[in-house]
Amino acid sequence: MNILQVTNKVPFPAKDGGAIACMNLTKGFSQLGNKVTVLAMNTIKHHVQLDEIPEEIKQLATFKLVDVPAKINVFEALVNLIFSRQPYNAVRFIDKKFSEALEDLLSKNQFDIVQLEGLYVCPYIPLIRKNSNATVVYRAHNVEFEIWKRTAKLAHGLKKLYLQNLSKRIKRFETRLLNTYDILVPITDRDGDILNRLGNVKDKQASQTGIDLSSLLTDATNLNFPSLFHIGSLEWAPNQEGVLWFVENCWPKIHEKYPDLRFYVAGRNAPKWFADKLDVDGVVFEGEVADAYQFMNSKAVMIVPLFSGSGMRIKIIEGMALGKSIVSTSIGAEGIDITDGENVLVANDSNGFVHAVFSLIEDRNLFERIGKNATLFIQQNFDNLAITKKLIEFYKQNIK
Repeated sequence: MNILQVTNKVPFPAKDGGAIACMNLTKGFSQLGNKVTVLAMNTIKHHVQLDEIPEEIKQLATFKLVDVPAKINVFEALVNLIFSRQPYNAVRFIDKKFSEALEDLLSKNQFDIVQLEGLYVCPYIPLIRKNSNATVVYRAHNVEFEIWKRTAKLAHGLKKLYLQNLSKRIKRFETRLLNTYDILVPITDRDGDILNRLGNVKDKQASQTGIDLSSLLTDATNLNFPSLFHIGSLEWAPNQEGVLWFVENCWPKIHEKYPDLRFYVAGRNAPKWFADKLDVDGVVFEGEVADAYQFMNSKAVMIVPLFSGSGMRIKIIEGMALGKSIVSTSIGAEGIDITDGENVLVANDSNGFVHAVFSLIEDRNLFERIGKNATLFIQQNFDNLAITKKLIEFYKQNIK
């Protein structure tokens, strides 16, 4: 098949959940013999030069990058709030140059599938319909309004009011776009059920983000036990909120009992205000690390204290594949059919987190058992090629 993936961010480097979700399917599609083109908005925030993409990645697909500013402007956000009912998050990605590039690409190629990676490229569906007979797929990386609704619950004052308003706007936006596509592919069954309740009637198949198991090998050679760590995009509000909650509500009790224990925080694009708040005894702010898998292999207990967000957390999948013992909230583990106490420990309050951490660092057998079960679970359920093959078969049944 000839497949076009449309995304509002260049999926290289694949260092965050959205980029990984897009790039792993690109790899799977290509490895299964499909022709793949990736049309991506090259935003100011995540700008990439085409020659920065390695040749081995370029061999998987044809990458076409279109400069789209999509920058956050406080004045424009205020004008949008007062004079528009559209969510500011969405209008930033509606761009004339990108429309022209998409139209040109569709006029010169006959695609079987146009796969829209996320909500914010769905406004281009009418243009795709006008210029192509391809089957249009909405790959829902998450339920977008849910992220902001949950974030609003954790906020205070004017920020809370703004986020509540934004969540309602995004929900209206998300609902209006339902059924304008041909096929719905949510990342998780849970997200698919929510979108069905909102009104989706199109055929759907959940397709979780798979991983290349050959690149995720457990290596305990340099394991620092005991130690705690968190890794993820530190520009993403749910990660910021979760880490700060853990540092403020759980770390004091843990550090008091184990003063030599360290909590390592790694991730890209951390704002200065956030890094400053991690200047706490026993907390080590690493920033962006050169090799995420090497970093994860060197640390013991993975901490995922998420109370907002939606979809599926790729870093949990990667951590489990590497045999990490993980303590996560229920929201952090959403979309992954984990078993509490078998392959992950689930905690939803500070006492639960502290108890789970103590259990893992005081009982090496428990620590190792959880990690081994986690690796086995991922090997059985998240192989990228197997997941992609199943999705391709679904597409072939529904292609126009």
